[in-house]
Amino acid sequence: MTYDLIVIGGGPAGYLGAERAGRAGLKTLLIEKQYIGGVCLNVGCIPSKTLLYSAKILDSAKNGSKYGVTAEGLAIDHPVIVDRKNKVVKALTSGVRAQLKRQGVTVVEGFAQIDGRTDDGYVVKVGDNAYTGKRLLIATGSAPAVPPIKGLEEGLKSGYVLTSNEIFDVGTIPQSLVVIGGGVIGLEMASYFNSAGSKVTIVEMLDHIGGDIDLEIAGILQAEYEAKGIEFKLKAKVVEVTADSVICEEDGQRVEIKADKVLLSVGRRPVVQGFGLETIGVEVINGRINTDEQGRTNIPGVYAAGDVNGRSMLAHTAYREAEVCVNNMVGRRDRMTYDAIPMVIYTNPEVASVGETEESAKRKGLDVEVVNLSMRYSGRYLAENHGGRGICKMVVDKGSKRILGVSMIANYASEIIYGAGIMIERAMTIEDAKRVVFPHPTVSEIVRECLFEF
Repeated sequence: MTYDLIVIGGGPAGYLGAERAGRAGLKTLLIEKQYIGGVCLNVGCIPSKTLLYSAKILDSAKNGSKYGVTAEGLAIDHPVIVDRKNKVVKALTSGVRAQLKRQGVTVVEGFAQIDGRTDDGYVVKVGDNAYTGKRLLIATGSAPAVPPIKGLEEGLKSGYVLTSNEIFDVGTIPQSLVVIGGGVIGLEMASYFNSAGSKVTIVEMLDHIGGDIDLEIAGILQAEYEAKGIEFKLKAKVVEVTADSVICEEDGQRVEIKADKVLLSVGRRPVVQGFGLETIGVEVINGRINTDEQGRTNIPGVYAAGDVNGRSMLAHTAYREAEVCVNNMVGRRDRMTYDAIPMVIYTNPEVASVGETEESAKRKGLDVEVVNLSMRYSGRYLAENHGGRGICKMVVDKGSKRILGVSMIANYASEIIYGAGIMIERAMTIEDAKRVVFPHPTVSEIVRECLFEF
């Protein structure tokens, strides 16, 4: 059977791309090898937020006396939380399937194998069945990166070492957990398991946590974690995983950290092998599919979106990339930009940023001004955060006064940051943004307070 579009991969880029294509009138086939919704919906974004919300409720209750509220007998019931997580995932994946059906998308479950091109289009096989697509959207996503560390493979096989694909279904809370990697996934899971009662140690090769986030904010977040009992080994390299420990090198010394479980969270790699890209000559550079700003590969009619192109491995980026691809397929001129992609760490407190940080602006040689305000300038933040140490930083081009970046650490940061993203995407100046009316009292008013500091 011939389709206008075959989508390979049912994660955020794949299912949204298929939905948008069906809505636009394209006869669309979506092929998914494991589960609709991909990593994000099944073993990533949604499961982690479900667990973190339960931890947030516990943390808030434990600190209730600061707000005149007391309670006793507080504890995490991990099996109940996992069960609720499964129900949330099931509800959302069912919703995705219903939306695909509503838009006329055919869904086939199985492993897709590209098998060259004919005069009618690109041939994709699933088992003994062959399908032809006039166009392809490659959305095969990513997989956890597994570095060549002694004993790591054995640990993964035995179940002693877990990746983000398995951590959400751990039956019991480990007494001790070592997290290899201080990026977003590692920090979020460290936050949950610390709240749930684990003794957590984070091992990170860099001298700071959080990857590319603002360094001052990274320091505040680390201090918040340390106050809760999480330990950090920074500038430390893991050299071996044994049957019951992680061994790292720190300041030239070998340090052994005993642990009941280990979480490997050192990043993800695009899935570009094993499904026949080479049969049609799609260009892969440094382990990722090379795409232009329309999402096109080097092969006519073949597009790629989401983690597989390695541009910005975030679900919301994948959504927008898929929309750009489909828009161009149906003749709507569109292009992908990456200057205003928000990043969030959903810990307690939350960290969010968009655009340039103070450090990235300096690395690029940009002439900028930076305002740094305490979140206590926000009345609502002060009312709801006893002793909170949150801040908001805004980066502005010194000449044009264009807003280039905003970073913050505070509750609700994840819900606020899109507004700063709009300002950056629309190339707004300080004077443009000052005309925006913010509701009062809200934590988001901190952005307005920053504007009036320039």
